[in-house]
Amino acid sequence: MKDITKKYSNGEITIVWKPTLCIHSKNCWQGSNGLIEVFNPSEKPWIKPEGASTERIMSQIKKCPSGALSYYMNESESTIDSNTTSTQIDVTENGPLIVHGNITIQNQNGEKVQKQNITALCRCGGSANKPYCDGTHNKIDFKG
Repeated sequence: MKDITKKYSNGEITIVWKPTLCIHSKNCWQGSNGLIEVFNPSEKPWIKPEGASTERIMSQIKKCPSGALSYYMNESESTIDSNTTSTQIDVTENGPLIVHGNITIQNQNGEKVQKQNITALCRCGGSANKPYCDGTHNKIDFKG
């Protein structure tokens, strides 16, 4: 799968989107806690950073369970994430394991992959991108 990274800026902040990491949780745009003014999948481009304040955008991006969304302040150009020195794993209802923190995953070929901030790991067994969640749990109506 091709590693695509897209960037969207309002002049103050740049939103970084990595579609290959996205598990389509819809946290960014859907529901009462969503930010549809910035993240609207029915429009092109789907990310419009001028739709909300920088602070609101930063807060929303921190809710992304897969790490597909990140940001940096334009004056620094170093990606901001919410890393801490500890690692926490949350079990989501009927969904993936969400790992918060820096981790190293060794794949079946022995290659080590560094993951930062948030990583969603498959819990349903149906992902086509194991060990990562690809949203299949929604399609197969996983309960657990």
